[in-house]
Amino acid sequence: MPYTVSKARFARLVEQALEELPESIYERLEEMPIEIQDEPTDAQLKSVHTGEGQLLLGLYRGRPRTVRSVEDSGTLPDVVYIFQKPIESICDDEESLRQQVRTTVLHEIGHHYGLSETDLHRLGYS
Repeated sequence: MPYTVSKARFARLVEQALEELPESIYERLEEMPIEIQDEPTDAQLKSVHTGEGQLLLGLYRGRPRTVRSVEDSGTLPDVVYIFQKPIESICDDEESLRQQVRTTVLHEIGHHYGLSETDLHRLGYS
């Protein structure tokens, strides 16, 4: 059975995950919004080729820092989306929810810093 919490409690869990980041990384995230949505939109699901029955817990939209250049001016800002209901659906208590929120936040921030799915899996963030 899914473990559900209020929007405010979920937002606090996201904040706690961010606060655990090293200061040098946390400071560089000030310009990048972290948006919490109930669920991904159809367009977001399609953009990452999520198949039927697959869950999307988070999404990074932007250009990783490792491939940026001065030619990137005028592009849309980077953003991380965290999807509350899919995360809750795979958790059965407060601790598993806290851990999954943390893992999802770190996973998406990892993409911002140019880490691949393989890199993130090796680090335990998938």
